[in-house]
Amino acid sequence: MNSSAEHTTFHVATEREPASTVIAGFSQFGLAGLTAVDFLVDHLELEQTGHLRADGLPTITPFENGRPRYPTRLFSRDDLDVTILVGELLVPNSLAEPFSRAILDWTERASVDEIAVLSGAPFPHGPAEHNAFYIASDDYRAVHFPDDDPDTPPADVREGEPVDADATTTATTADTDHHGETVDAASTGGIRPMANGFLDGTNAALMARSMESDLRGCVYVTPVHAQIPDVDAAVRLVGAVEETYGLGVDTGPLEAFAHQVAEHYQTLADRLKEHAEEEQPSDRMYM
Repeated sequence: MNSSAEHTTFHVATEREPASTVIAGFSQFGLAGLTAVDFLVDHLELEQTGHLRADGLPTITPFENGRPRYPTRLFSRDDLDVTILVGELLVPNSLAEPFSRAILDWTERASVDEIAVLSGAPFPHGPAEHNAFYIASDDYRAVHFPDDDPDTPPADVREGEPVDADATTTATTADTDHHGETVDAASTGGIRPMANGFLDGTNAALMARSMESDLRGCVYVTPVHAQIPDVDAAVRLVGAVEETYGLGVDTGPLEAFAHQVAEHYQTLADRLKEHAEEEQPSDRMYM
C-alpha cells in the first residue's frame, strides 16, 4: 500500500438509513455516470440525506450560490426505495479500495440489498453500439436479467459478429468512431451483457465485494466521447436505470439539465485531465 493510501480515510455520515438499492455515479471519463445520477436527483426531487468525507486526500469543495457542499453526497426520498450516490470527488485508482470499502461497509451496516454504478468508458464502438451494457454479479443478474445466460457470450451488434478481441483504439479515436452520426439512444435496444474485458478503480473494487458477499452488484457501462458532459451517454444510462427499476423517469429534460451544469462539469473534467496520463483507463478494458 502506498503512503497516500495509508494516510487516507473515508467516512460515511447519514441522517437516515438508505434504501435497499443504491445507484451511484462517479467522476470518470466523459462524466456520463455523474450526469445521470445528478439528473436523477433533480428529476426525482430527492433530498440530501448524507455524505462521504475524505481525510488525507486532496479534495474539492463544490459550491452553488455561495453555499458549499460535500463532493460525495447521498440523496433519498421517503416514498422511493432508491438512494442515489453523487460522487464528484476525484478518487485515484490507488485509493479506490479504501474509498469503495467505506461505501460498502456502510451498505452492509445499513442492510442495502444491491448497488448499481453508472459509468461511461471510451471503448471501441460503432453507431449501433450506442447502448447500455452491464457487468453484474450472478445474484444481480438472476433478479434483473433472468433470461440472460451467463455462459452464452453476447454477439456484437455489428453484423452479428463476435466481438473482435484484438480491436484497439484510443479515447480520441473512439470519439470519431460514430462518424458524426446521431443515434437515437432509445432505439438501440435493451441492456445487454458486456462481452469481455476488465474493470479497474472504484468500479472494480465495488464489483469484487459484490462477488464475495450478499450484496448484489452491477456496473452499467456505455461508450462515451470526449465532449463534457456526454449527454447521449448519460441518456443511455438513465434509460438503463428506468428499464431496470421503473422509477418513472423521463429522459427528455436531461439535455437541458446537462447544459445547466456544463460549466461545473467542465471544471471537473479539467481536473480529471490533469491525472489523465497516470489514471486514464485503458481502452481495452471493454471488448
